[in-house]
Amino acid sequence: MTAPNNAIRNLAIVAHVDHGKTTLVDQMFRYAGTFRENQKVAERALDSEDQERERGITILAKNTAIQYEGTRINIVDTPGHADFGGQVERTLSMADAVLLLVDAFEGPMPQTRFVLRKAFEHGLKALVMINKIDRPDSRPHEVLDEVFDLFVELGAHDEQLEFPVVYGSGRDGYAMREPEDDSDDLGPLFAMILEQVPTPKIDLEGHMQFQAITLEHDDFVGRIAVGRVSRGVLKAGQRVAVCHPYRARPLPATVKKLYSYQGLERVAVDSVPCGDIGVIAGIAEIEIGDTLCPLEHPDPLPKIEIDEPTISMEFVVNDSPFAGTEGAYVTSRHLQTRLDKAAVRDMALSITRTDRTDSFQVNGRGVMHLGVLIERMRREGYEFAVGKPRVILKDVDGTICEPYERATVEVPNENSGRIIEYLGRRRGEMLHMEALGTLTKVEFSIPARGLIGARTSLLTLSQGEAILSHVFEEWKPDGGLIPRRTSGVLVSDRGGPVLTYALDGLSDRGSFFVKPGDVVYEGMVVGEQNKAGDLPVNVCRAKKMTNIRASSKDDSASIAPPRIMSLEEALEYIEDDELLEVTPTSLRLRKRLLNADARKRHARSAAAASK
Repeated sequence: MTAPNNAIRNLAIVAHVDHGKTTLVDQMFRYAGTFRENQKVAERALDSEDQERERGITILAKNTAIQYEGTRINIVDTPGHADFGGQVERTLSMADAVLLLVDAFEGPMPQTRFVLRKAFEHGLKALVMINKIDRPDSRPHEVLDEVFDLFVELGAHDEQLEFPVVYGSGRDGYAMREPEDDSDDLGPLFAMILEQVPTPKIDLEGHMQFQAITLEHDDFVGRIAVGRVSRGVLKAGQRVAVCHPYRARPLPATVKKLYSYQGLERVAVDSVPCGDIGVIAGIAEIEIGDTLCPLEHPDPLPKIEIDEPTISMEFVVNDSPFAGTEGAYVTSRHLQTRLDKAAVRDMALSITRTDRTDSFQVNGRGVMHLGVLIERMRREGYEFAVGKPRVILKDVDGTICEPYERATVEVPNENSGRIIEYLGRRRGEMLHMEALGTLTKVEFSIPARGLIGARTSLLTLSQGEAILSHVFEEWKPDGGLIPRRTSGVLVSDRGGPVLTYALDGLSDRGSFFVKPGDVVYEGMVVGEQNKAGDLPVNVCRAKKMTNIRASSKDDSASIAPPRIMSLEEALEYIEDDELLEVTPTSLRLRKRLLNADARKRHARSAAAASK
């Protein structure tokens, strides 16, 4: 059996993205002796997925446990990006308190507000660490005042307002009670956790209850569920009923394998007591939110409530001329099976069929949320196409409303005017502006559709210096017309290899997304035009060899490098009549209707229907 209940602490670490959660957990491992002295451990050990390391963010909530002075500290490292808030909402139910990390320079940010509000809704106590105090521009006292103001704004009661606080550096592994104190380790942080995190409520005599909070998959043992035992004792080999408030009848099952966390590893155990976090394997039918109970006493816990999706995107079977040449899984059956699997693991995703057999609507929390799913699928060998992200509308008391976000932009002082003007044109309402040294921090309330495509424009307006972060705020009535992409695109009018001579001759028409040697097809978007409207072009045109003496001129043609978009940039760039073709090796922008004559007929039909 794991630790007795009075020697257990369940703690979720929450913060805005890049405020240092995962790095702090690394140092907590080292201070508590979780890692052997000769053990090689990668930085940000909990960020185990490739995309997490590449993007430098936490995408999936992770569980771990630290033994410290006879106490078992269960830790949940939660995502910091707003698009993965569904992970935060679910995992908070496994904690009795949250450790809120706040950057000593940036102060509270949109995701700080989101995770703190969710913690208060769960009735959790908040502990605060002002992190990165070693920054030369740190302002710990001012940031603490901002944190207190945020607690008040979110309706914290008197006990929650008496939050304990430490200052320190997660990267360098030290914490202290006051900024002026000296410390070279995390002792003060661990002392605060042991003193301030409540012990779990104990009910060892009641009938067992275990609720599945997250799901994983193992090739050897199948589906794995992670959750907390809220009553009684869960035992390996136990016969249980899988219950849910919306399930018609409980399903009988057996807990074939039972594990507990020790550091980064899952270790087999015989039992997990009330208040502790356990991992079960061998129940193929279990889903997020299901409760395990004794067969003779089915008593499901309430369903897990999370905020609804705000962005939708169409996933379709790829029908381009290159279809099936680069991917291993290309059919509608493959696509549906993989999307259904994603929805089971992530409650913030929902999948619905459209009126077409080859098309699915996927709803999520934001462009990055869906972008991570797309990237994960293409790395697994899937080939498909996706449409432009759209906001989801909702009927609120008879009024059609759209999602609004609270957005924060940090930008150099000299660029702040242009940023404010740009977001104002996209229906943003400025709420607050604050000078932070050479930076200006501006907060807006803005429709979610006003942020689609905004990140690239903000970087352009600020010479690459603007930092945008945002989180869902509320549903409001339609904010009005928002400007769309002002430039048209260059569309290939035929298939074949791209030639230098052709690009050189078209260089005055716009910029290109392709380079010499790339193979294109009719209807593929190959560049951006300098003017509005779309322009068919021939990027495969070869030079007629009628003047041999001038042939060397072709070798000296100077072609600008192509504009290479990331996945999220491409998703934000496309318009309603376009798709992004996604394969394991390529991202291609294309028109929905590849034939130019078909596009003209469709445009005439649409114009006639609108009259």
